[in-house]
Amino acid sequence: MKKVIRTLKAPAAIGPYSQAVEINGTLYISGQIPIDPSTGKLVEGDIKVQTGQVFRNIEAILTEAGYSFPDVVKSTCLLRDMSDFKAMNEVYALHYSENHPARAAFAVKELPLGALIEIETIAVK
Repeated sequence: MKKVIRTLKAPAAIGPYSQAVEINGTLYISGQIPIDPSTGKLVEGDIKVQTGQVFRNIEAILTEAGYSFPDVVKSTCLLRDMSDFKAMNEVYALHYSENHPARAAFAVKELPLGALIEIETIAVK
């Protein structure tokens, strides 16, 4: 049965979607951009700052659903500029130090609210 996951510790959806949905032991987390849930605003800063906020948002959703980073099996990283890939990867590696999830990374023309990064995540129990 499908279960919608919501937490105030991650930003509310800015459109007609859920923060995450769990079904059959799999958690699908919608793309997270670097919004500070306490202000509802995009954090200012470079790609490392923004990637750090994205991971705090992902962690809050994982925790709310009873998952953690070792449960993550797939990430999709959307970057506004591929020249940010190396710096993003440094922050990414802090959260996935072993048994890395599968991943795709793309440069896109634009992201919501002018964000530098968006990451979508899938975790399995």
